[in-house]
Amino acid sequence: MNRQTYPIFKRFFRTIFVGLFTALIPLVSACAQNTEDTLTTLDYKVKSEVFVEDLTQPWGIDFIDAETALITDLSGTLHVVENGELRSEPVAGTPEVVYAGQGGLMDVAIDPNYEENGWIYLSFSHELESEGSGRAPAMTKVVRGHLENNRWVDQQVVFEAPHDLYRSTRHHYGSRIVFDEEGLLYFSIGDRGAMNQAQQLDRPNGKIHRIHRDGRIPGDNPFVDRDNAIKSIFTYGNRNPQGLAVHPETNEVWSVEHGPRGGDELNLIKAGSNYGWPEICYCINYDGSILTEDRTKEGMKQPILYWRPSIAVGGSDFYTGDLFENWKNYLLVTALKYQEVRLVNIKENRVLHQEVIVKNKGRVREAVTGPEGAIYVVLNGPSRILKLTPIEKRWQ
Repeated sequence: MNRQTYPIFKRFFRTIFVGLFTALIPLVSACAQNTEDTLTTLDYKVKSEVFVEDLTQPWGIDFIDAETALITDLSGTLHVVENGELRSEPVAGTPEVVYAGQGGLMDVAIDPNYEENGWIYLSFSHELESEGSGRAPAMTKVVRGHLENNRWVDQQVVFEAPHDLYRSTRHHYGSRIVFDEEGLLYFSIGDRGAMNQAQQLDRPNGKIHRIHRDGRIPGDNPFVDRDNAIKSIFTYGNRNPQGLAVHPETNEVWSVEHGPRGGDELNLIKAGSNYGWPEICYCINYDGSILTEDRTKEGMKQPILYWRPSIAVGGSDFYTGDLFENWKNYLLVTALKYQEVRLVNIKENRVLHQEVIVKNKGRVREAVTGPEGAIYVVLNGPSRILKLTPIEKRWQ
């Protein structure tokens, strides 16, 4: 091949290559889409489809009924989904939030007696007015209200910490809400970056709280008679529980909470218990330094399971539907860092098995059972909700 013919051949082969590459793009995309839409687990072949998208940073989801879902977005918006369609306008009049760091509008929960009372509960990062040039202090707050004509009305404060206990940090708000079978409300507040305060009963952070749904304190809460203790505290020594779930048969409350590097925990929540943070931990600091040499201490609860390295746990929920009958009462645990939904089989307070059923779809914030038995997975990056339904059982 001489110098005159080389450019001709070069252009010819370039044209062929570009043409073939262009023709293959739809095929490659189709294969990717097929992979996207079908998941394979130990028990089921699963259909994964987009439930809703066009969100900013979704955090929580709950269902009013089989046709209506509510979705919180950290940016401060509450969305309504009706018959699979996202309303074009978010709910008006929702609480003002501080959308910074890990803060914003976080969990949403429907009252167990919603059909009679219409109450909806929200947790969010509440900011006080700034004094001087410093950053304004903030803390997790819980309110309830009604929805009327796509507007948040009749708001009542369910929990608000004393303002002198607010902190200017912007992380570790906790903020998950669940109800037990008696209708008592549990919610979490992370340590807010002040780890030692998780051990202090006169501070709300680093705790799981239990209250009546109108904010009253149950008379049998473990610290109601303790001087200077915050009466709503149910457990303490919790770092940042972003997952709470109530077992549908035992009524036991379970939490998943973040550790730093290592030490994410699955805990069985017992009244008055101390879960050890930061006195004991299966972890090290983010910079690699030793946080504590202690793994156990008298009077401090051990986790049922810990993850090392950390998986960055998010929300959790016991599967209660009928579509995935093999997974009945298994715990769904989400992982932000590894973009996973894990299925955890717990028997007699021991973890027998865990399986990754969703992987690499985005940072997973929450996974819950829908009213019809589908599993709904809340993702950040991309910000959307997936709906999982079984295609077929892999074995009988």
